[in-house]
Amino acid sequence: MHIVLDFSLSFEMTLINNMQQAINIKERIILGIDPRTAVMGYGLVKETGSKIELISLGVVKMDKIDDHMLKLQRIFEKTVALIDNYKPDCLAIEAPFYGKNIQVMLKLGRAQGVAMAAALSRNIEVTEYSPRKIKQAITGNGNAAKEQVAAMLQNLLDFKETPDFLDATDGLAVAVCHSFQKINTGKSGGKKSYSGWDTFVKDNAKRIV
Repeated sequence: MHIVLDFSLSFEMTLINNMQQAINIKERIILGIDPRTAVMGYGLVKETGSKIELISLGVVKMDKIDDHMLKLQRIFEKTVALIDNYKPDCLAIEAPFYGKNIQVMLKLGRAQGVAMAAALSRNIEVTEYSPRKIKQAITGNGNAAKEQVAAMLQNLLDFKETPDFLDATDGLAVAVCHSFQKINTGKSGGKKSYSGWDTFVKDNAKRIV
């Protein structure tokens, strides 16, 4: 009788421990976006503890839209649609790179701002990463080519090539990069976060008129 009682107690404790571990494993869905005015790449991953799995990736083509403002509208609407459809917990976005063409930088900055505004309008936390930070996180090389990043993502998430492959994996890379940033070292490391309109406005007071 004592042996049966001890076994039952041990089994109960094991079951409770397993249930507790399952509860402690947090899940979150991350939406990653590479905002450009010709093609916007996006990717969604589900993170369960240390495991990452692909949910979706794709592109939004805007090369046939002549009006820049209509392109921005398309970016906003598509970002909102992705959020409403997949219910991500956060948005990770690639920050515009610094180049010599001021007009190109301006357009990319607007595209990024519109995507961020779409997320903030749904109270989704936003974190931005520099292109170098994203490449470093995925490949270990901040100067890696798009093809290298795409190949690493294929191996990591086990998926085959899709149409508009490199543009789509640009967005997916941002989501995976964000998933890798679980340990906050206290240094920005090329990222910046906004949890809502209040924090965005506070951090950009000089830009508000």
